[in-house]
Amino acid sequence: AKMMSFVPLLLVGILFPAIQAKQFTKCELSQVLKDIDGYAGITLPEFTCTIFHISGYDTQTIVNNNGSTEYGLFQISNKYWCRDHQIPQSRNICDISCDKFLDDDLTDDMMCAKKILDSKGIDYW
Repeated sequence: AKMMSFVPLLLVGILFPAIQAKQFTKCELSQVLKDIDGYAGITLPEFTCTIFHISGYDTQTIVNNNGSTEYGLFQISNKYWCRDHQIPQSRNICDISCDKFLDDDLTDDMMCAKKILDSKGIDYW
């Protein structure tokens, strides 16, 4: 009878998948990020390692940090780079809603990460 308790949970997982959140593996992430390799002088392994330390490769990571909030895989801050309800007067340099960094489409995340690398370099992280 113990096995039966897993069946309903399994069905719920199949019928109601999460909002396309993704926990990447290192290999998957390397594939997605390969066009950032060498960008601003940062190697892919260095960038992958940095991302692991800040978000554990989980797109749904949200960290509150001294009155600002950082979103997603790249932990992009609502103070300068994206806009949310917490800081409506954000500079919003990437011209995007912060919650866009929580899904599994990394296209917009990477565009913003490149802007951050352009202006702050890897030291941002």
